Formats: sequence, C-alpha cells, structure tokens
Amino acid sequence: MTGRHSTAPRPAGPRLRLNVAHSSWELVWAHVHRVLVVNLGMATANLPLLAALQVSHQPWRHPLFFAPLLLLTGPSVAAAFAYLDQAGEDGEASVRAFTRAYARLFRPALRISGPVLLLVIAAVVDAVVLRTSPAGAALLPMAAITAVLAALSGIVALAHPDATRRAGHKAFVLVPYAVLRHWPLALMNLALVTAGLLLINQAPLMGLAVLPGCVLFVLWHNCRFTPIPGSERCRSSDRTG
Repeated sequence: MTGRHSTAPRPAGPRLRLNVAHSSWELVWAHVHRVLVVNLGMATANLPLLAALQVSHQPWRHPLFFAPLLLLTGPSVAAAFAYLDQAGEDGEASVRAFTRAYARLFRPALRISGPVLLLVIAAVVDAVVLRTSPAGAALLPMAAITAVLAALSGIVALAHPDATRRAGHKAFVLVPYAVLRHWPLALMNLALVTAGLLLINQAPLMGLAVLPGCVLFVLWHNCRFTPIPGSERCRSSDRTG
C-alpha cells in the first residue's frame, strides 16, 4: 500500500462554448457605439437643463425658467435621429456626425419644437384650470389627447425635419394625420417615452447613462415607418405597397 492516492484522469465531457460569429460581435458593438454617441450628444446638448433639474425637481412650478431649456431639447433629438439615419441599422458614425447634424438642424428643429411645446403647455394648463370646473369631466380628455398627440407629432416631425419644412403650414395637419394613421407605432412611442421618463425619475444617473440612446433608437426605427404624407419616403413606401 502506498500513501498516495492515484487519481484517474476524468473523461472530458462536453464544454459550453459561446460560438458567436465575428459579424454578430460587430453588430452588437455598432449598436453599443450608436447608443453611447447618442447619450453623449444628448447629455452635452442639454447640460443647462440637467443642471436646472438638479436645482429644482419640479419644473412645472417654474415654467418661464424651464420652457426655454425644454425648447432646446428639440435640436438634440433631431440631431440624434439624423445621426442614426447616417449610421443606418448596422453601421457606425463618428461623434462629429452628431455635432454636424446638431448645427445643421438647430434652427429647423426649433421651428418644430417651439409650436409643439407651446401647444403641450397650453393643453396642460387647460387641464389644470378645467379640472375643478363643471365641464372638466368632458374637456379634460380632450386636453390630454391634444397634449399627447402634439408630443407624438413633434417626435415624428423631428425625425423628418426636411419633409416638415417642405410641407410648411400643412405640416400641422399632415404630421398628426401620419401619427393617427400609424397609431400602433404611436402608442408604442408613447409607452417608450413614458417608461423612459419614469425610469430616469427613479434612477437619474443610471437612467441618463443608458436609456436616452436606447429609447431614441427605437423611436427612430418607428418613425422610419411613420412618413409624412407627400415626402419622398412616403411616396416610395406607397409604390412598394
């Protein structure tokens, strides 16, 4: 007898292997890269708003102070959509693409976000004033629908700034019509925006670091299938349909 125990070699069993193609890793990295660039661009463009929210967590109590800061979110959202347009579904684009899009779309986006913001504020004020009136039960749903439709129309218009500019005053009718025509995508956009805002409110740092790019990517994808009537994308989709 020997004091040493002989250990027989264990049979090699099947091992778990993560076989992921190189193209799949490129696709994942491209998506992560787009999200990071959009998050960085949105945070940089909206630094005044983020700083103001650190001072006051109730922006509705200071509408004159927060309204101009909220107005500046329009160009950043339009720049994010234009950046995603340039990057495409599977590609990448540099940070300079976001900054160039922001500079190019600053004025057109302000012309879109300005009326949208005024309409949303007017609808919210009407809802607050009419909630205690006898006609409040009948008018509150109308004010809520107006605010939601204006916000969703603003998102679609910011995704198609060139088509909105060409439509001119008709855009105030054509864009809401496009939203109502593609109402399932509009409801998805509303759910995404609502969930994103709630999560950011619960965890501001974590939410701002992750959610804006992911939410805007899905909104951009949905807005691609919500073209404004009369635009080139709408005409091409009508031909293929």
